[in-house]
Amino acid sequence: MKIEIEPLVTQSLAKQISEQLREAIMSGQLKADDRLPTEEELASRYQVSRPTIREALKRLAAQNMIRSRRGPTGGTFVNRPSLEEASLSLTSSATLLASMNQFSLTEIADARHEMERICCRLAALQPNAELLALMAEELELQGQEGLTDQEFCASDVRFHRALVDGAQNAMLQFLMYAVIEAMQPVTNMVVYRFRDRQNVVQTHQKLYQAIKDANGPAAEQALDELMVYLKARFQAAQDWKAEQQKI
Repeated sequence: MKIEIEPLVTQSLAKQISEQLREAIMSGQLKADDRLPTEEELASRYQVSRPTIREALKRLAAQNMIRSRRGPTGGTFVNRPSLEEASLSLTSSATLLASMNQFSLTEIADARHEMERICCRLAALQPNAELLALMAEELELQGQEGLTDQEFCASDVRFHRALVDGAQNAMLQFLMYAVIEAMQPVTNMVVYRFRDRQNVVQTHQKLYQAIKDANGPAAEQALDELMVYLKARFQAAQDWKAEQQKI
């Protein structure tokens, strides 16, 4: 097993080592399920102490890139991440960036709109009965009068995630999970006071029916209606906030 050892500088040795090992994993030098050298071997190669190596490995474990196993056949191994795990990592980064206002509401809405239009087309090509059943469950829930704003927002996320899953495209799922799981709750919290639930539910019903009928153009049209409405509500929320700041 070859790992390219690069010169280290004095600042944060553990961080540098973890970054070099991470690069070895990302570049394919270290493959899924490969066993890493022992702490002692790594310490010798990098000419650092074992606690420094231990700290570097902890950094990689926190990123879910490696795992440890005890016993005679134990050691530290490169993880084989699932789509779900990789999506969670992306979602965490997206949530952090959104909380720091690195994305505008318009940027979030536009990105979601364009990517979800593709999902609508693909989901309508081969309607998935199981995912349609999930969408139908969320529609029934969204129609309940006693539903809280938080419960409605959570159902909204689950409805659109089922739609994306219906596209049966792993790359779109990976990208859209960040939008749905991280960005959609942010926009929901901004706009919930200014939107009419019934309007949202009606367009959700159109989306569901179009995909069930394998009608891609109708699904896209329903999504277009939803996003035009939501963008107008975003603007109303921003206008209200601007007025409040003047008071």
